[in-house]
Amino acid sequence: MPTARTLDSLAQVSPSQWDGLHDGRNPFVAHAFLYGLERHGCLREKWGWRPQHLTLWEGDELIAAAPAYLKDNSHGEFVFDHAWAHAYARAGLDYFPKWLCAVPYSPVTGPRLLAKTRDRRRLLVETMAALCGSNELSSAHVNFHTDDDDADFGGDWLSRIDVQYHWRNDHGWRGFDDYLAAFDHKHRKNIRQERAKVARAGIVFRVVDGTQASADDLSAMHDFYLQTFAEYGNHPAITLEFLQHLAREMPTSLVIMLAMRDGAPIAGALCLRGGDTLYGRYWGATETVPGLHFETCYYQGIEYCLREGLTRFEPGAQGEHKLARGFLPTFVRSRHWIAHEGFRDALREWCSQEAASIRAYARTLAAHSPFKSADAGTDAPSSPA
Repeated sequence: MPTARTLDSLAQVSPSQWDGLHDGRNPFVAHAFLYGLERHGCLREKWGWRPQHLTLWEGDELIAAAPAYLKDNSHGEFVFDHAWAHAYARAGLDYFPKWLCAVPYSPVTGPRLLAKTRDRRRLLVETMAALCGSNELSSAHVNFHTDDDDADFGGDWLSRIDVQYHWRNDHGWRGFDDYLAAFDHKHRKNIRQERAKVARAGIVFRVVDGTQASADDLSAMHDFYLQTFAEYGNHPAITLEFLQHLAREMPTSLVIMLAMRDGAPIAGALCLRGGDTLYGRYWGATETVPGLHFETCYYQGIEYCLREGLTRFEPGAQGEHKLARGFLPTFVRSRHWIAHEGFRDALREWCSQEAASIRAYARTLAAHSPFKSADAGTDAPSSPA
């Protein structure tokens, strides 16, 4: 049998070993990304993040792994379980610490069970639950896993779904006008008006990747990020050193859209590029300009995808306003192992009711597609099992 080890830092495994377990198409599970979070001050124990990566070994060979963390709270996860924690507290039980398999601060679907065979992925799942039980942890959670990963979980793992808004080019659009032609008249007119407002304000855009971004570009983008978090009263976790690390270690994955006026940046959106997908992560601005958010975060990303031949654009969690701009409802998944059998049974029914509500919500959203016909966009998302 393989040997299981938990690592409190990815410094304990080589990049080639870790990255040999996935196909490299999702930048968020790359060793450079995950270790960069650890090394450059983005993960702090006082914020509830303690690396506890699960690895399986045959001798000196790493055969499976899962990015994982011991959590003392639910900060930065985007799969909300506050009601579960409160229920535990009312029962006089400890919900924290829990074990989370996920990418910190990143509500992005991607592989979580890193292994070349299904048997090894299933062994990761079994080991995760067994270690939680032996360490008297309340639960284990796997957030934003892929559809392919879903079959690797047993029936004792509760299933949850949620809705995000994703752009998909399944129709061979080659340019933005081509894309707009698929919209109904009302939505097409609204988008053109939004873009025209930004252009009339004298704003132009620079799009740079990590090979092109200057120190000033990275600093400006980080300042925009800090501005947004200050406006909402949240604690920023991403450091400038981490952005500089991404530019060095993952230069073609880092993409920044900078809104420029009179030669100076006034807004920016930070994205990561994967195999066929652009992932929008953070944005910020120092000026309020009508339409600037939509242009910077959505339309520039769509144009980038059309220009670069990418077929997917995931601009982040939440936001019904994305629907009118061509981002259609898409299900995302998570799995949850609950040690307490009584709570597991109760939460199974809770998850079932939640899923029914979310499926109904997704059907309602899909009925309000901005496209002229169902064929022009994406059909309503199918119901996950």
